[in-house]
Amino acid sequence: MKLKKGDQIIVIAGKDKGRKGKVEKVYPKDERVLIPNINVYKRHMKRKDEKHPGGIISLPKPLFASKVMLLCPSCGQMTKIGYKNLKDEKVRICRKCKQKI
Repeated sequence: MKLKKGDQIIVIAGKDKGRKGKVEKVYPKDERVLIPNINVYKRHMKRKDEKHPGGIISLPKPLFASKVMLLCPSCGQMTKIGYKNLKDEKVRICRKCKQKI
């Protein structure tokens, strides 16, 4: 998976299309990413004890990685991610401006 924690993304499909956010957690096995305040659903929870009262709770659910695109930090555009080998390290690059991400 080419996305990493802390990447700025934009949603390109679904109910939150056009919204921007920062990747909070990556699930590479499922190819999903969790972005706060995007793809939020309501969950009815039963009261457990004093610390956990019941009610309707808003939970962000992970999105498929194919529904988001990276925003390049240098050019600020939606872009695909490429790779380049520099000496002994492999770095991610923006496919539009060819800068290191």
